[in-house]
Amino acid sequence: MNWASFSSAAPELARIAEERFGAYRHHVLATLRGDGSPRTSGLEVRFLGGELWLGMMPGSRKALDLRRDPRFTLQANPGDGTDTSGGGDVRVGGRAFEVEEGPARAAYVKEVEPPQPFHLFRTELTEVVRTYVEDDTYLVAQVWKPGEPVRALRRT
Repeated sequence: MNWASFSSAAPELARIAEERFGAYRHHVLATLRGDGSPRTSGLEVRFLGGELWLGMMPGSRKALDLRRDPRFTLQANPGDGTDTSGGGDVRVGGRAFEVEEGPARAAYVKEVEPPQPFHLFRTELTEVVRTYVEDDTYLVAQVWKPGEPVRALRRT
C-alpha cells in the first residue's frame, strides 16, 4: 500500500506523520545487513505524487541493503525533545523497491533535482505507528496496518 492509500485510509494519522517528517530534514532509516543484523543510517525523505520516496547516494550501504532485502523502518526525527505540539514520535515500516527509469523517476528528478547519480526507492507500507503522551498521564500508541482501522493502545 502506498502513501496515498494510507492517507485515504487514515487521513488524520497521515497528516500528523507528514508534519513530523516535514519538521526536520534528516531522519533515521533502519535496514537489514546481509547477516540479518540491523543497520541505521541518516536519510532525507520526500512525499510526492502519493508516494513516500527514499533517495540515497550511489552505492550506499543502505541502498545495497534494500536491494537485497526490501524491509525497512523509518523513524521521524524526534527533534530536541521539547516539542509540545502533540505530534509525538512517528515510525513507518514497510518494503522499499528501487525505481530505475521511467515516468515516476523522471517526475521525482524534475521536482527534487537530486545530485546524480542516485538510488531512488518507492515504498510500500506495512505499518505506521505514532507514539505520544496524552494528558500527561497516558502513553498512547496509534497503530495502522493495511486493511485495518487505526488502533489506539493506552497505558499509564
